[in-house]
Amino acid sequence: MKHTHSTVFHILFAAVLLAPTGSFAQTEKALIDRVVATVGGEIILLSEVEEQFSYAVQQQQQQLPDDFRCITVQNLIVQKLLVNQAKLDSVEVKDDDVENQLNARIDRLMLYFNQDPKAIEDYYGQGIEEIKSQLRDDMRSQLLAERMQGEITNKATITPAEVLRFFNAIPKDSLPYFNSEVEIRELVYKPPVNSEEKAKAKARIEELRTRIVEGGEDFATLAKRFSDDAGSGSQGGDLGWQKRGTFVPEFEAMVYKLELNQVSPVVETQFGFHIIQSLERRGNVVHSRHILIKPEITDADFEAAEKKLDSIRTSIVSNNITFSQAVKKFGDKNTASYNNDGRVQNPGTGTTYFEVAALETDVFFAIDGLQPGDVTEPIPSRAPDGEKYYRLVLLQSRSKPHKADLKQDYNKIQLAALEQKKGQYIEKWVLDKLQSTYMSIGDMYQNCPNLQELLRSNTVSRP
Repeated sequence: MKHTHSTVFHILFAAVLLAPTGSFAQTEKALIDRVVATVGGEIILLSEVEEQFSYAVQQQQQQLPDDFRCITVQNLIVQKLLVNQAKLDSVEVKDDDVENQLNARIDRLMLYFNQDPKAIEDYYGQGIEEIKSQLRDDMRSQLLAERMQGEITNKATITPAEVLRFFNAIPKDSLPYFNSEVEIRELVYKPPVNSEEKAKAKARIEELRTRIVEGGEDFATLAKRFSDDAGSGSQGGDLGWQKRGTFVPEFEAMVYKLELNQVSPVVETQFGFHIIQSLERRGNVVHSRHILIKPEITDADFEAAEKKLDSIRTSIVSNNITFSQAVKKFGDKNTASYNNDGRVQNPGTGTTYFEVAALETDVFFAIDGLQPGDVTEPIPSRAPDGEKYYRLVLLQSRSKPHKADLKQDYNKIQLAALEQKKGQYIEKWVLDKLQSTYMSIGDMYQNCPNLQELLRSNTVSRP
Protein backbone atom coordinates (compact mmCIF):
# COMPACT_ATOMS: atom_id res chain seq x y z
CA MET A 1 0.00 0.00 0.00
CA LYS A 2 1.22 3.48 -0.77
CA HIS A 3 2.72 5.65 1.92
CA THR A 4 0.06 8.32 1.44
CA HIS A 5 -2.66 5.83 2.29
CA SER A 6 -0.70 4.82 5.39
CA THR A 7 -0.66 8.43 6.58
CA VAL A 8 -4.40 8.83 6.11
CA PHE A 9 -5.02 5.52 7.88
CA HIS A 10 -2.89 6.50 10.88
CA ILE A 11 -4.18 10.01 11.46
CA LEU A 12 -7.86 9.31 10.92
CA PHE A 13 -7.96 6.03 12.77
CA ALA A 14 -6.75 7.80 15.89
CA ALA A 15 -9.59 10.27 15.48
CA VAL A 16 -12.36 7.70 15.15
CA LEU A 17 -11.73 6.18 18.55
CA LEU A 18 -11.82 9.59 20.15
CA ALA A 19 -15.09 10.64 18.60
CA PRO A 20 -17.97 9.91 21.01
CA THR A 21 -20.14 7.33 19.28
CA GLY A 22 -23.82 7.59 20.05
CA SER A 23 -23.35 11.18 21.17
CA PHE A 24 -27.10 11.79 21.06
CA ALA A 25 -26.49 14.80 18.86
CA GLN A 26 -29.66 16.22 17.38
CA THR A 27 -29.23 14.92 13.82
CA GLU A 28 -31.91 15.07 11.17
CA LYS A 29 -34.77 12.94 12.48
CA ALA A 30 -36.23 12.62 8.98
CA LEU A 31 -33.20 10.62 7.87
CA ILE A 32 -34.26 7.02 7.20
CA ASP A 33 -31.52 4.72 8.52
CA ARG A 34 -29.90 2.12 6.31
CA VAL A 35 -26.94 -0.24 6.38
CA VAL A 36 -24.08 1.22 4.32
CA ALA A 37 -21.38 -1.38 5.08
CA THR A 38 -20.82 -4.70 6.84
CA VAL A 39 -17.61 -5.95 8.45
CA GLY A 40 -17.65 -9.48 9.83
CA GLY A 41 -20.66 -9.59 12.12
CA GLU A 42 -20.81 -5.80 12.53
CA ILE A 43 -22.86 -3.33 10.51
CA ILE A 44 -22.33 0.37 9.80
CA LEU A 45 -25.45 2.50 9.64
CA LEU A 46 -25.91 5.71 7.69
CA SER A 47 -26.84 7.43 10.96
CA GLU A 48 -23.41 6.50 12.38
CA VAL A 49 -21.67 8.04 9.39
CA GLU A 50 -23.69 11.24 9.67
CA GLU A 51 -23.13 11.43 13.43
CA GLN A 52 -19.36 11.06 13.08
CA PHE A 53 -19.39 13.61 10.26
CA SER A 54 -21.37 16.10 12.37
CA TYR A 55 -18.99 15.60 15.29
CA ALA A 56 -16.00 16.31 13.03
CA VAL A 57 -17.65 19.49 11.73
CA GLN A 58 -18.21 20.70 15.29
CA GLN A 59 -14.63 19.91 16.32
CA GLN A 60 -12.90 21.35 13.25
CA GLN A 61 -15.09 24.45 12.96
CA GLN A 62 -13.99 24.74 9.33
CA GLN A 63 -14.93 23.25 5.98
CA LEU A 64 -13.97 19.59 5.70
CA PRO A 65 -12.64 17.93 2.52
CA ASP A 66 -15.26 16.91 -0.03
CA ASP A 67 -14.44 13.23 0.50
CA PHE A 68 -14.65 13.35 4.28
CA ARG A 69 -17.70 11.09 4.42
CA CYS A 70 -15.68 8.47 2.54
CA ILE A 71 -12.93 8.88 5.13
CA THR A 72 -15.52 8.63 7.91
CA VAL A 73 -16.78 5.31 6.51
CA GLN A 74 -13.18 4.05 6.35
CA ASN A 75 -12.68 4.97 10.02
CA LEU A 76 -15.86 3.15 10.99
CA ILE A 77 -14.80 0.07 9.00
CA VAL A 78 -11.55 -0.03 10.97
CA GLN A 79 -13.42 0.40 14.25
CA LYS A 80 -15.96 -2.32 13.39
CA LEU A 81 -13.15 -4.65 12.29
CA LEU A 82 -11.53 -4.17 15.71
CA VAL A 83 -14.83 -4.79 17.49
CA ASN A 84 -15.49 -7.91 15.42
CA GLN A 85 -12.05 -9.34 16.19
CA ALA A 86 -12.33 -8.39 19.88
CA LYS A 87 -15.50 -10.48 20.10
CA LEU A 88 -13.86 -13.39 18.29
CA ASP A 89 -10.87 -13.18 20.66
CA SER A 90 -13.17 -12.91 23.71
CA VAL A 91 -11.72 -9.54 24.73
CA GLU A 92 -13.57 -8.62 27.90
CA VAL A 93 -15.24 -5.33 28.73
CA LYS A 94 -16.91 -5.46 32.14
CA ASP A 95 -20.27 -3.86 32.82
CA ASP A 96 -18.78 -1.62 35.50
CA ASP A 97 -16.12 -0.38 33.03
CA VAL A 98 -18.91 0.67 30.68
CA GLU A 99 -20.84 2.33 33.52
CA ASN A 100 -17.76 4.21 34.71
CA GLN A 101 -17.17 5.60 31.23
CA LEU A 102 -20.83 6.54 30.89
CA ASN A 103 -20.79 8.26 34.27
CA ALA A 104 -17.64 10.17 33.30
CA ARG A 105 -19.34 11.36 30.13
CA ILE A 106 -22.44 12.41 32.05
CA ASP A 107 -20.23 14.25 34.57
CA ARG A 108 -18.70 16.25 31.71
CA LEU A 109 -22.17 16.95 30.37
CA MET A 110 -23.33 18.11 33.80
CA LEU A 111 -20.35 20.44 34.00
CA TYR A 112 -21.23 21.91 30.60
CA PHE A 113 -24.83 22.47 31.73
CA ASN A 114 -23.82 23.96 35.09
CA GLN A 115 -24.88 20.88 37.09
CA ASP A 116 -28.50 21.24 35.95
CA PRO A 117 -30.11 17.91 34.90
CA LYS A 118 -33.28 19.73 33.87
CA ALA A 119 -31.30 21.82 31.37
CA ILE A 120 -29.89 18.61 29.87
CA GLU A 121 -33.37 17.11 29.57
CA ASP A 122 -34.73 20.29 27.98
CA TYR A 123 -31.89 20.40 25.44
CA TYR A 124 -31.81 16.74 24.43
CA GLY A 125 -35.44 15.86 25.04
CA GLN A 126 -34.52 12.97 27.35
CA GLY A 127 -33.30 12.46 30.91
CA ILE A 128 -29.87 11.35 32.04
CA GLU A 129 -30.84 7.68 32.44
CA GLU A 130 -32.35 7.63 28.95
CA ILE A 131 -29.16 9.18 27.55
CA LYS A 132 -27.03 6.57 29.32
CA SER A 133 -29.27 3.78 28.02
CA GLN A 134 -28.92 5.08 24.47
CA LEU A 135 -25.13 5.33 24.78
CA ARG A 136 -24.47 2.00 26.52
CA ASP A 137 -24.07 -0.33 23.51
CA ASP A 138 -21.97 2.19 21.60
CA MET A 139 -19.76 2.73 24.64
CA ARG A 140 -19.17 -1.02 24.97
CA SER A 141 -18.18 -1.20 21.29
CA GLN A 142 -15.85 1.75 21.67
CA LEU A 143 -14.12 0.14 24.67
CA LEU A 144 -13.81 -3.16 22.78
CA ALA A 145 -12.18 -1.37 19.84
CA GLU A 146 -9.81 0.54 22.12
CA ARG A 147 -8.73 -2.64 23.94
CA MET A 148 -8.24 -4.53 20.70
CA GLN A 149 -6.17 -1.64 19.40
CA GLY A 150 -4.13 -1.74 22.60
CA GLU A 151 -3.42 -5.44 22.18
CA ILE A 152 -2.20 -4.84 18.64
CA THR A 153 0.07 -1.90 19.50
CA ASN A 154 1.21 -2.75 23.05
CA LYS A 155 4.59 -4.01 21.81
CA ALA A 156 5.34 -0.86 19.83
CA THR A 157 8.37 0.94 21.23
CA ILE A 158 10.50 3.75 19.87
CA THR A 159 14.27 4.16 20.10
CA PRO A 160 16.19 7.47 20.14
CA ALA A 161 17.53 6.62 16.67
CA GLU A 162 13.97 6.21 15.36
CA VAL A 163 12.97 9.54 16.93
CA LEU A 164 15.90 11.21 15.16
CA ARG A 165 14.95 9.62 11.81
CA PHE A 166 11.33 10.67 12.28
CA PHE A 167 12.33 14.28 13.01
CA ASN A 168 14.86 14.47 10.17
CA ALA A 169 12.24 13.17 7.72
CA ILE A 170 10.05 16.22 8.35
CA PRO A 171 10.79 18.96 5.77
CA LYS A 172 12.24 21.98 7.55
CA ASP A 173 9.54 24.24 6.17
CA SER A 174 6.89 21.83 7.53
CA LEU A 175 8.09 21.72 11.13
CA PRO A 176 5.20 22.50 13.50
CA TYR A 177 5.16 25.80 15.35
CA PHE A 178 4.60 25.42 19.09
CA ASN A 179 2.81 28.16 20.99
CA SER A 180 3.98 29.40 24.34
CA GLU A 181 3.45 26.78 27.05
CA VAL A 182 3.51 26.97 30.82
CA GLU A 183 3.81 24.56 33.72
CA ILE A 184 1.94 25.49 36.87
CA ARG A 185 1.65 24.19 40.40
CA GLU A 186 -1.24 24.86 42.74
CA LEU A 187 -2.10 24.88 46.41
CA VAL A 188 -5.83 24.27 46.78
CA TYR A 189 -7.32 25.55 50.03
CA LYS A 190 -10.94 24.90 50.91
CA PRO A 191 -12.58 26.92 53.67
CA PRO A 192 -13.18 24.72 56.74
CA VAL A 193 -16.82 24.37 57.78
CA ASN A 194 -17.64 26.19 60.99
CA SER A 195 -19.09 24.13 63.82
CA GLU A 196 -22.49 25.85 63.83
CA GLU A 197 -23.23 25.15 60.15
CA LYS A 198 -21.91 21.62 60.53
CA ALA A 199 -24.35 20.98 63.38
CA LYS A 200 -27.24 22.36 61.31
CA ALA A 201 -26.44 20.06 58.39
CA LYS A 202 -26.15 17.01 60.61
CA ALA A 203 -29.46 17.79 62.30
CA ARG A 204 -31.09 18.17 58.87
CA ILE A 205 -29.88 14.79 57.57
CA GLU A 206 -30.91 13.09 60.82
CA GLU A 207 -34.39 14.57 60.44
CA LEU A 208 -34.65 13.17 56.89
CA ARG A 209 -33.48 9.75 58.09
CA THR A 210 -36.16 9.75 60.78
CA ARG A 211 -38.83 10.65 58.23
CA ILE A 212 -37.79 7.63 56.13
CA VAL A 213 -37.08 5.02 58.81
CA GLU A 214 -39.79 5.93 61.33
CA GLY A 215 -42.23 7.94 59.23
CA GLY A 216 -42.24 5.66 56.21
CA GLU A 217 -41.63 8.45 53.71
CA ASP A 218 -40.17 7.56 50.32
CA PHE A 219 -36.37 7.81 50.11
CA ALA A 220 -36.35 8.77 46.41
CA THR A 221 -38.92 11.50 46.86
CA LEU A 222 -36.95 13.12 49.68
CA ALA A 223 -33.72 12.80 47.69
CA LYS A 224 -35.28 14.69 44.77
CA ARG A 225 -36.48 17.45 47.09
CA PHE A 226 -33.59 17.88 49.49
CA SER A 227 -30.34 16.22 48.35
CA ASP A 228 -27.43 18.57 47.68
CA ASP A 229 -26.02 16.09 45.12
CA ALA A 230 -27.62 17.59 42.01
CA GLY A 231 -26.63 14.71 39.73
CA SER A 232 -28.08 11.83 41.74
CA GLY A 233 -30.73 13.90 43.49
CA SER A 234 -32.72 14.36 40.30
CA GLN A 235 -32.70 10.55 39.96
CA GLY A 236 -34.04 9.96 43.45
CA GLY A 237 -30.51 9.69 44.84
CA ASP A 238 -29.71 6.71 42.57
CA LEU A 239 -25.95 6.19 42.14
CA GLY A 240 -26.25 3.28 39.71
CA TRP A 241 -24.01 0.21 39.76
CA GLN A 242 -20.56 0.98 41.15
CA LYS A 243 -17.52 -1.16 41.90
CA ARG A 244 -15.27 -1.11 44.95
CA GLY A 245 -12.94 1.88 45.01
CA THR A 246 -15.45 4.23 43.40
CA PHE A 247 -16.61 5.95 46.59
CA VAL A 248 -14.64 7.82 49.24
CA PRO A 249 -13.58 5.48 52.11
CA GLU A 250 -16.20 6.47 54.71
CA PHE A 251 -19.04 6.09 52.21
CA GLU A 252 -17.72 2.83 50.78
CA ALA A 253 -17.19 1.24 54.19
CA MET A 254 -20.85 1.86 55.00
CA VAL A 255 -22.45 0.94 51.66
CA TYR A 256 -20.90 -2.56 51.70
CA LYS A 257 -22.16 -3.19 55.25
CA LEU A 258 -25.80 -2.53 54.47
CA GLU A 259 -28.43 -5.22 54.04
CA LEU A 260 -30.85 -5.04 51.12
CA ASN A 261 -33.04 -1.89 51.40
CA GLN A 262 -31.46 -0.95 54.73
CA VAL A 263 -30.99 2.77 55.39
CA SER A 264 -27.63 3.65 56.93
CA PRO A 265 -26.89 5.78 59.96
CA VAL A 266 -25.61 9.26 59.13
CA VAL A 267 -22.21 9.10 57.38
CA GLU A 268 -19.83 12.05 57.26
CA THR A 269 -17.44 12.46 54.31
CA GLN A 270 -15.48 15.31 52.76
CA PHE A 271 -18.66 16.23 50.85
CA GLY A 272 -20.96 16.55 53.86
CA PHE A 273 -23.46 14.24 55.59
CA HIS A 274 -25.13 11.28 53.88
CA ILE A 275 -27.73 8.64 54.45
CA ILE A 276 -27.41 5.63 52.14
CA GLN A 277 -29.80 2.90 51.07
CA SER A 278 -28.64 -0.37 49.53
CA LEU A 279 -30.77 -1.43 46.54
CA GLU A 280 -28.86 -4.42 45.09
CA ARG A 281 -25.45 -6.06 45.29
CA ARG A 282 -23.60 -8.45 42.99
CA GLY A 283 -20.26 -9.44 44.51
CA ASN A 284 -18.05 -6.36 44.55
CA VAL A 285 -20.53 -4.25 42.58
CA VAL A 286 -23.23 -2.39 44.47
CA HIS A 287 -26.33 -0.43 43.49
CA SER A 288 -27.29 2.21 46.04
CA ARG A 289 -28.81 5.64 46.52
CA HIS A 290 -28.11 8.43 48.94
CA ILE A 291 -29.15 11.83 50.21
CA LEU A 292 -26.43 14.42 50.77
CA ILE A 293 -26.70 17.50 52.94
CA LYS A 294 -23.77 19.89 52.70
CA PRO A 295 -22.95 22.26 55.55
CA GLU A 296 -23.19 25.83 54.32
CA ILE A 297 -19.93 27.74 54.15
CA THR A 298 -20.66 31.35 55.09
CA ASP A 299 -19.23 34.55 53.65
CA ALA A 300 -17.23 34.93 56.86
CA ASP A 301 -15.70 31.48 56.28
CA PHE A 302 -14.65 32.48 52.75
CA GLU A 303 -13.14 35.75 53.97
CA ALA A 304 -11.16 33.88 56.65
CA ALA A 305 -9.95 31.34 54.07
CA GLU A 306 -8.73 34.08 51.73
CA LYS A 307 -6.82 35.75 54.57
CA LYS A 308 -5.32 32.43 55.60
CA LEU A 309 -4.13 31.70 52.07
CA ASP A 310 -2.72 35.21 51.75
CA SER A 311 -0.64 34.63 54.88
CA ILE A 312 0.58 31.30 53.46
CA ARG A 313 1.63 33.12 50.28
CA THR A 314 3.55 35.68 52.33
CA SER A 315 5.44 32.86 54.05
CA ILE A 316 6.30 31.31 50.65
CA VAL A 317 7.45 34.61 49.12
CA SER A 318 9.51 35.35 52.26
CA ASN A 319 11.20 31.94 51.92
CA ASN A 320 9.94 30.85 55.34
CA ILE A 321 8.38 27.80 53.71
CA THR A 322 8.72 26.25 50.26
CA PHE A 323 5.76 25.86 47.93
CA SER A 324 6.09 22.08 48.22
CA GLN A 325 5.99 22.24 52.01
CA ALA A 326 2.98 24.55 51.91
CA VAL A 327 1.09 22.16 49.61
CA LYS A 328 1.70 19.25 51.98
CA LYS A 329 0.84 21.25 55.09
CA PHE A 330 -2.16 23.29 53.94
CA GLY A 331 -3.35 21.86 50.59
CA ASP A 332 -6.52 19.87 50.08
CA LYS A 333 -5.52 16.18 50.18
CA ASN A 334 -8.39 15.22 47.88
CA THR A 335 -7.05 17.30 44.98
CA ALA A 336 -5.24 15.40 42.20
CA SER A 337 -2.32 17.83 42.27
CA TYR A 338 -1.73 17.31 46.00
CA ASN A 339 0.14 14.04 45.49
CA ASN A 340 2.09 15.45 42.55
CA ASP A 341 3.87 18.18 44.50
CA GLY A 342 1.18 20.61 43.39
CA ARG A 343 1.86 20.04 39.67
CA VAL A 344 -1.27 20.37 37.55
CA GLN A 345 -1.77 17.82 34.77
CA ASN A 346 -3.20 18.82 31.41
CA PRO A 347 -6.18 16.45 30.92
CA GLY A 348 -5.95 16.85 27.16
CA THR A 349 -2.34 15.71 26.81
CA GLY A 350 -1.52 13.87 30.04
CA THR A 351 1.53 16.11 30.50
CA THR A 352 2.08 19.06 32.84
CA TYR A 353 2.35 21.54 29.94
CA PHE A 354 -0.47 23.88 28.95
CA GLU A 355 -0.75 26.21 26.02
CA VAL A 356 -1.49 29.57 27.60
CA ALA A 357 -4.81 29.85 25.75
CA ALA A 358 -5.92 26.48 27.21
CA LEU A 359 -5.62 27.64 30.82
CA GLU A 360 -8.68 28.41 32.91
CA THR A 361 -9.53 32.07 32.50
CA ASP A 362 -8.85 33.00 36.12
CA VAL A 363 -5.42 31.30 36.03
CA PHE A 364 -4.60 32.85 32.64
CA PHE A 365 -5.06 36.36 33.98
CA ALA A 366 -3.47 35.60 37.36
CA ILE A 367 -0.14 34.43 35.87
CA ASP A 368 -0.03 37.07 33.13
CA GLY A 369 3.19 39.01 33.63
CA LEU A 370 4.61 36.62 36.24
CA GLN A 371 8.10 35.17 35.98
CA PRO A 372 8.90 31.50 36.65
CA GLY A 373 8.98 31.01 40.41
CA ASP A 374 6.41 33.75 41.12
CA VAL A 375 3.26 32.95 43.10
CA THR A 376 -0.17 34.47 42.45
CA GLU A 377 -2.44 36.15 44.96
CA PRO A 378 -5.26 33.85 46.23
CA ILE A 379 -7.52 32.97 43.29
CA PRO A 380 -11.23 32.25 43.93
CA SER A 381 -12.20 29.11 41.98
CA ARG A 382 -15.05 26.64 41.62
CA ALA A 383 -14.99 22.84 41.43
CA PRO A 384 -17.12 20.98 38.82
CA ASP A 385 -19.83 20.46 41.47
CA GLY A 386 -20.00 24.21 42.07
CA GLU A 387 -18.05 24.17 45.35
CA LYS A 388 -16.07 27.37 45.88
CA TYR A 389 -12.45 27.32 47.06
CA TYR A 390 -9.22 29.31 46.85
CA ARG A 391 -5.84 28.45 45.43
CA LEU A 392 -2.35 29.79 44.98
CA VAL A 393 -0.69 29.14 41.63
CA LEU A 394 3.05 29.04 41.13
CA LEU A 395 4.37 29.59 37.61
CA GLN A 396 6.88 26.76 37.23
CA SER A 397 8.06 27.45 33.68
CA ARG A 398 7.15 29.35 30.55
CA SER A 399 8.40 28.63 27.04
CA LYS A 400 8.51 31.05 24.12
CA PRO A 401 6.69 30.36 20.84
CA HIS A 402 9.06 28.44 18.56
CA LYS A 403 9.42 25.98 15.73
CA ALA A 404 9.76 22.35 16.78
CA ASP A 405 13.25 21.64 18.03
CA LEU A 406 14.55 18.15 18.82
CA LYS A 407 16.33 19.21 22.00
CA GLN A 408 13.61 21.43 23.40
CA ASP A 409 10.65 19.33 22.30
CA TYR A 410 12.07 15.81 22.42
CA ASN A 411 9.18 14.34 24.45
CA LYS A 412 6.56 15.65 22.00
CA ILE A 413 8.51 14.44 18.98
CA GLN A 414 9.09 11.06 20.62
CA LEU A 415 5.35 10.73 21.24
CA ALA A 416 4.54 11.67 17.63
CA ALA A 417 7.05 9.11 16.34
CA LEU A 418 5.56 6.42 18.57
CA GLU A 419 2.03 7.24 17.42
CA GLN A 420 3.13 6.97 13.80
CA LYS A 421 4.64 3.55 14.52
CA LYS A 422 1.44 2.41 16.24
CA GLY A 423 -0.49 3.59 13.20
CA GLN A 424 1.72 1.44 11.00
CA TYR A 425 1.05 -1.57 13.27
CA ILE A 426 -2.69 -0.96 12.98
CA GLU A 427 -2.55 -0.52 9.19
CA LYS A 428 -0.69 -3.79 8.72
CA TRP A 429 -3.10 -5.59 11.05
CA VAL A 430 -6.14 -4.20 9.24
CA LEU A 431 -4.88 -5.18 5.80
CA ASP A 432 -3.96 -8.66 7.01
CA LYS A 433 -7.28 -9.14 8.80
CA LEU A 434 -9.33 -7.95 5.83
CA GLN A 435 -7.99 -10.90 3.83
CA SER A 436 -9.97 -13.26 6.07
CA THR A 437 -12.94 -11.11 7.19
CA TYR A 438 -16.12 -10.66 5.19
CA MET A 439 -16.75 -7.04 4.18
CA SER A 440 -19.28 -5.41 1.92
CA ILE A 441 -19.88 -1.74 1.08
CA GLY A 442 -23.24 -0.56 -0.24
CA ASP A 443 -23.84 1.44 -3.39
CA MET A 444 -23.84 4.73 -1.50
CA TYR A 445 -20.07 4.64 -0.86
CA GLN A 446 -18.72 2.06 -3.30
CA ASN A 447 -17.23 4.78 -5.52
CA CYS A 448 -15.02 6.18 -2.74
CA PRO A 449 -11.40 5.63 -3.94
CA ASN A 450 -10.13 4.87 -0.42
CA LEU A 451 -12.86 2.25 0.11
CA GLN A 452 -12.21 0.66 -3.28
CA GLU A 453 -8.63 0.18 -2.14
CA LEU A 454 -9.87 -1.56 1.02
CA LEU A 455 -12.14 -3.78 -1.07
CA ARG A 456 -9.20 -4.81 -3.23
CA SER A 457 -7.42 -5.92 -0.04
CA ASN A 458 -10.43 -7.97 0.99
CA THR A 459 -10.50 -11.49 -0.46
CA VAL A 460 -13.82 -12.67 1.00
CA SER A 461 -16.15 -9.83 -0.03
CA ARG A 462 -19.30 -10.56 -1.95
CA PRO A 463 -21.14 -8.18 -4.32
